[in-house]
Amino acid sequence: MGKKGCFPPGTRLSEDSTGGALGVFRNTLRGAFRLLAHERLLVHELNRGVFVRVLTVEDVYRIRRLVECAVARGPGDPPYVLDALAEAVEQGRTAAREGDWKGVGTANTRFHRELVALAAGERTDELMRGVFAELRPAFHVVDEPQRLHEPYIARNPGILQALRDGNRDKAEVLLAACLEGSLERVAEVYRRRVGEDGQDGRPTV
Repeated sequence: MGKKGCFPPGTRLSEDSTGGALGVFRNTLRGAFRLLAHERLLVHELNRGVFVRVLTVEDVYRIRRLVECAVARGPGDPPYVLDALAEAVEQGRTAAREGDWKGVGTANTRFHRELVALAAGERTDELMRGVFAELRPAFHVVDEPQRLHEPYIARNPGILQALRDGNRDKAEVLLAACLEGSLERVAEVYRRRVGEDGQDGRPTV
């Protein structure tokens, strides 16, 4: 088990050791494994067992760009209901003032989920819930959360203001730059940490 109870990517999860560590019965654990596999957080290999999935970060961010930039480009006619986005921006600023960089990351995830919610589509929301769930293990292995999350403090207010102004083109450009920067930082750390754990041979499915 990794730092703070996090299983590193590629870790094989033994039913006996995992169940003992978590204090749950085998049937309960198997049900949890099935649910997490459905959410693409675990992968089951025939005759080998269950492993923490090694994420293909670039693929996840490709989906994010397609969906989020489409929402920024076409959220409907202004004025938009942007209160939840504004609250997420303030949540991030408060966390930054307190030096809570993981809290900044949580606020940023909320910002992007509220952005997607502007599309008012249940299936879009469901898709992106899965995408953000897949990213959680990548965020857990980040060893410098300030470096990853601090840029959001400056970038998210700009996206919010562009949406307030009804400037869809600017909002899309700012959002694309934000996602590209996030991808670079997350992919760098994730690949390094997975390699450090000696688990970079696990499948990225």
